[in-house]
Amino acid sequence: MSATKSLAPARTERTRDGVRPLAPRSDRSPLRPAAPVVLLALALLLPTIALLAEGGWPQSLRLDLAPTLDSFADWVVDNRDSHPVFLYFLLHLSNTATDSVDAVHGLLTSAGWAGVLPLAAALAWYAAGAGRRGAGPALVAVGSLAGCGLLGLWEQTTGTLALMLVSVAAATLLGLLLGLACGLSDGAQRLLRPVLDTMQVLPAFAYLLPLVLVFGIGTPSALITTVIYAAPPMVRMTSLGLRGTDAGVLEASRSLGSTRWQRLWTARLPMARAQLFLGLNQTIMMALSMVVIASVVGAGGLGESVYQALKTRDFGQGLTAGLAIVLVAVWLDRTTAAAGARAGTPVGRRAACLALAVAAAGLALGPRLADDWPGALTVDIAAPLNTGVDWLVASVYQDVPVLGGSSVWAGNFTTWVLNPLNDGLQALPWWSVLLAAGAIAWLVGGRRAALTAVLALSCTGVLGIWGKSLYTLSQVLVAIALTLLTGFALGILTARVKAVERVLRPVFDAMQTLPQFIYLIPVVQLFNAGRVAAITAAAVYALPAVVRVTAQGLRQVSPAAMEASRSLGATTWQQIRDVQWPLARPALLVAANQGVVLVLAVVVIGGLVGGGGLGFDVVKGLTAGELGTGLIAGTGIVCLGLALDKLTQPPAGNPTAAARR
Repeated sequence: MSATKSLAPARTERTRDGVRPLAPRSDRSPLRPAAPVVLLALALLLPTIALLAEGGWPQSLRLDLAPTLDSFADWVVDNRDSHPVFLYFLLHLSNTATDSVDAVHGLLTSAGWAGVLPLAAALAWYAAGAGRRGAGPALVAVGSLAGCGLLGLWEQTTGTLALMLVSVAAATLLGLLLGLACGLSDGAQRLLRPVLDTMQVLPAFAYLLPLVLVFGIGTPSALITTVIYAAPPMVRMTSLGLRGTDAGVLEASRSLGSTRWQRLWTARLPMARAQLFLGLNQTIMMALSMVVIASVVGAGGLGESVYQALKTRDFGQGLTAGLAIVLVAVWLDRTTAAAGARAGTPVGRRAACLALAVAAAGLALGPRLADDWPGALTVDIAAPLNTGVDWLVASVYQDVPVLGGSSVWAGNFTTWVLNPLNDGLQALPWWSVLLAAGAIAWLVGGRRAALTAVLALSCTGVLGIWGKSLYTLSQVLVAIALTLLTGFALGILTARVKAVERVLRPVFDAMQTLPQFIYLIPVVQLFNAGRVAAITAAAVYALPAVVRVTAQGLRQVSPAAMEASRSLGATTWQQIRDVQWPLARPALLVAANQGVVLVLAVVVIGGLVGGGGLGFDVVKGLTAGELGTGLIAGTGIVCLGLALDKLTQPPAGNPTAAARR
């Protein structure tokens, strides 16, 4: 250790008498306490406080906004057909959204499957650079769309594609404009960053509440919600690409007399091509994740099939529609990824003309060859899937020797884990919960993170939803614990055993693309509707991201450190515990942070299956038209998300944190 210190450069300062050494700088802030001391103090103090003090949030510190919001909702309903803002702006916006989706859907329907398949193949072939390079993406495009037809869901697929194409185009345009502002202006970036962070945590159902109030049930609400939800990745990636432009190239362009706009069009945007296509790719994936949620307000398409399957507990129908969504995602993902990998290589005029001719021929001849997908070319996989799930439920639901069955597990888990945790949180006085959250956030991210966590939790009390927030928090904490325990274990296994990675990669690809609703159907059948079903679905949904980030962080540990530990005789477990785990700590914090975000994304949906808490209030606000209840509950989920985000976010100076942002 002393040898290492002697190699470090000495810190000095210049004075009138010459140069004098400064005291060595500590890596830890002197104001930040040691983690074991703080955690031990919390473990000892919180139970004592719960016994001696009264729990809950004081009534004098509450602010009841529900009546005001409900009055505003009534005013909107009463004036929606007469107020100038609705007549001359929002009505035109609604009509434009409906007409755009209807026009695209009409084009796809009139072209028929025989016209859409060659059009998609030509687009993928051209995007990949034509020639042999484009053969793979073209085959994926044909196979994916043909798979949707084979599943008997061609009509629903065209409805989803129409909504997707319009929403992705609008989200991409909006994201480009805001991304240009963030990339070219530091002030715009500082202004939009907290907005984007909030949009990432805000549940999608919360977007639907005010939009359904203004536009009603139908295409406009679904389209605008999808655009808002899918735009942030494009904003972030556009800003990242513009700010990552080589300074030497910009200086050379400036020396040649180019203006600011010329440098943007000739240097910055071309060099940010890879980031722009990655942003487009992520925008498409985010829009697809909204397909099912948009179906709640009448979007139709594949999402409607999944939503109906959830209401009837038809796992076969839900998974079939989910697989169709996965196929659409695979097609769009491969096409945009191939376009980004082309790295600006121009496509020959002959190849462009050939792609255009194939697309035109498909659109012209498709309606004459076939309109609807032939029924003889469909495969019913819903019945076998339902048979398999019924057998599984019958086998493990109850009367399992020694183990009891999934219904017994759910009851015991609720009795011995969920209820004690919720009761303990409810028994704590409000100031002790804020103290604990602030202390943990201070350990992880510093004073600013602690302040944000305390203020975010305080907002839930001021809004009058302190008890419901703690009820939801107990479920989120359990789901995060299950996700992290399983995710870290699988991440270690994936990082060290390549065969496991090869097996899990396609499984995780499908899991990250399947709609969130899909996970609710089998867990409800196994555990009945309730908190256990919601927690299990949230943990399974968040698992792939945690495993992947953990495995990546462990692989990036210095090989020299691993070799040194191996030469000293360290066992495999000692290498993991003493070398990889400490060095991969920033990546593990990012994995925990992503787990928090994804678990919160399912909290609202869990309200549909008996999860209760804030999620139930958001769903109630949407379905019963109670704007005040829904918006306040959605705000509470955002506050919980911000607090938990600061509890698991690496410090701002960490390179992993910078990469995350």
